[in-house]
Amino acid sequence: MRLLYAEDEKSLARAVSAILVKNNYSVDVVHDGESALDYLATGNYDGVILDVMMPKRDGFEVLREMRARGDSTPVLLLTARSEIDDRVEGLDSGANDYLTKPFDMKELLARIRAMTRVLSVQQDKTLTTGSVTLDCATYDLTGPGGSCKLAGKEFQMMEMLMRNPRKLISTETFMDRIWGFDSEAELNTVWVYVSMLRKKLKEINADVGIKAQRGVGYYLEIQS
Repeated sequence: MRLLYAEDEKSLARAVSAILVKNNYSVDVVHDGESALDYLATGNYDGVILDVMMPKRDGFEVLREMRARGDSTPVLLLTARSEIDDRVEGLDSGANDYLTKPFDMKELLARIRAMTRVLSVQQDKTLTTGSVTLDCATYDLTGPGGSCKLAGKEFQMMEMLMRNPRKLISTETFMDRIWGFDSEAELNTVWVYVSMLRKKLKEINADVGIKAQRGVGYYLEIQS
């Protein structure tokens, strides 16, 4: 899943985003409310974590603007404030949940899972294309020749391909969705992961392959 994390405390933002990435989330990090709104206008996120006390636009303003735009992306508010009135304001503005600083990372991860659970339930837990099945809970890729477990970014890429069979997905889309806008990874990183996935598809004797359109992107195709 892809998250937007808006936090003006840069050291905290670095620490939290590192743990989120370790737990297989793709994360874009911004440090003020205006940047958060800019990213939300151009990105496609599964969840948003908003610090309330931010420069330029605070979390409440960002949240109200999101909902006014018709953006229903789940939002978790983070703040040092613990007053009931602040919690009520956040929830009334359209937040899905509210977590007071300081917080434990296990609780934050649990809140994110709960916040995005409806989205997860709506999506298929098992994807099938041709003779290949992807278990979205265990990251197991299974074919006639056996099964293998995918790493985080391998899984995210394969999931995108299998949810959009025969649809061309651009290299830039993979980069934005999986590595994030601010990633320093090169575009050829996508090719490296495609190569690894092709090898694993061959190992399980799959009848699907990842095809390339030179200079544009990749798509999944059932091979005859």
